[in-house]
Amino acid sequence: MSKTDLCDMSIAVTGSGGAGSITAGELLLSLAGKNGCFGIMRRSFGPQIRGGEAAALIRLGPRPIECMNDSFDLWLALDWQNADRFADEIPLRPDSLIIADPDAGETPAVVRELGLEVIEVPMKALAKDIPMGRPNMVALGLLAHWLDFCADEAGRLIEHTFGRKGEDIVGGSRAAFRAGFTEPNIVEARASRKGPERCDPGMAGERWDLSGNEGCGLGALRGGVRFAAAYPITPASDLLEWLSPRLDRLGGGLLQAEDELASINMIIGASFGGVPSLTATSGPGLALMAESLGLAVAAEVPIVVVNVQRGGPSTGIPTKSEQVDLDIALHGLHGDAPHLVLAALDHADCVLTAEWAVRLAEALQAVAILLTDQNLAQSRALIPAPDYRLPDIPPRRQAGPDEDYQRYALTADGVSPMAIPGTPCSTYVADGLEHTETGKPSTAAADHAAQLDKRAGKLENFDYGDLWADVRGSGRTAILTWGSTAPAVREAASRLEEDVRVVALRLLMPASPERLSAALEGVERVLVVEQSHGRQFYRYLRAYYDIDADVRVLARPGPLLVTPGEIVRHFEEWS
Repeated sequence: MSKTDLCDMSIAVTGSGGAGSITAGELLLSLAGKNGCFGIMRRSFGPQIRGGEAAALIRLGPRPIECMNDSFDLWLALDWQNADRFADEIPLRPDSLIIADPDAGETPAVVRELGLEVIEVPMKALAKDIPMGRPNMVALGLLAHWLDFCADEAGRLIEHTFGRKGEDIVGGSRAAFRAGFTEPNIVEARASRKGPERCDPGMAGERWDLSGNEGCGLGALRGGVRFAAAYPITPASDLLEWLSPRLDRLGGGLLQAEDELASINMIIGASFGGVPSLTATSGPGLALMAESLGLAVAAEVPIVVVNVQRGGPSTGIPTKSEQVDLDIALHGLHGDAPHLVLAALDHADCVLTAEWAVRLAEALQAVAILLTDQNLAQSRALIPAPDYRLPDIPPRRQAGPDEDYQRYALTADGVSPMAIPGTPCSTYVADGLEHTETGKPSTAAADHAAQLDKRAGKLENFDYGDLWADVRGSGRTAILTWGSTAPAVREAASRLEEDVRVVALRLLMPASPERLSAALEGVERVLVVEQSHGRQFYRYLRAYYDIDADVRVLARPGPLLVTPGEIVRHFEEWS
């Protein structure tokens, strides 16, 4: 049982790559939702397709859950193959429970050293006796019994999930589930050991089951994106796979490009033609796109780039999470190239921030880089249906027929009417050369200064409202953070006895020094929390903000995530 919530339980399902641990975890999360729970599931795996390691890390509870807990209550091992590779991601306690197949292989040292209770269940043998049975479905049955979930609900979920694969698969999966659900060892252990309280099924209204990548895709569609081009890259590919059929249904489309250079240039071309466009990538891809991003800035063509961060540099750790692309997102373009940089904070916020990014890019005719990371993008969460209302943001300002058309006219707000190709008498050239108001190339100092001021001013002077950050609490101690560390920070703040102010930045560029000063008014201590070795967020704060308080930093690299308990301990040591 979790120390923070009587109904809160953290479960790890592990096995070699291809053993089905991720599938079992996803089904358990869906089943939890049908039984009145909220929850979150992280995927942890290596770069191998098969034969590597894979883990579904799940936390369930009666209230919305946004991050993993500090330790795990139960570890179910389909096998122990390569378990040492992710054992540090599954912190255990002396009272944690292990469920494992007796033929799983050698038990990891961490389990032996803690002397944990191990319940042996022959999952592979049980599945072998069932036509089309699989050990991961046996495991799902074991966990469903332990959590007191409805078996009939599980049967319906299995049919919905595997129905397209045929009756043999559905029947075998159901039978394997039932074998696990009624397995004598688990029934006996469950009866003699206190399990989690049953969550209240009537506590919540509509619940969504979505990943961060899916949330970004949904927000992009809500914002009006109708074309995407991208080159597959972990961990952004899921977003593209989700978008593709939905863009088709909306009359748009997704094109898999031959590389990142082609994808960024394709969306610039589509947007030039009047279609709101997006690409998705990760750090190595964003680095390749830098030159074309500058082209979009100079030509004032609105585009959105979703960058799903992973461990770096270079290929780094492509399947693990880190907040390490902030520097390149902020400053990776050559020349003075003002652009928008935003960060999603949690699963629901992926929907909001992606839609906001698209609408801002269109209204301001600007480049918008939206940052998420592997932890947020590839995890799934059961959340209340997102309920938000964006401020009124005008659509792209389009030009009509005008014999005196000036594409880059110096307007009061810096945004000039943009003619769509084919508009009579409104032809212009959009390229990377500096230009006059008409778009004619110019090397004149006055023209260069005027267009620089125009491109910067339209972003700096726009009213972004209250969405620039998520601000909670009113204490004299504050925590500053950004991106997917925000949920752990918020939970840590709720555990502390003192009132702690939490400021999680959603809009990173342009900076908002006046708003942050107001948000930190009266604050005496500030803790900066981030997941980066080089303190990228802290250095960003030092560059753009004056913080009149005692500042400390909790910054470390991935792949281990910053936990609420870690933040609490940092405060205790500080005090």
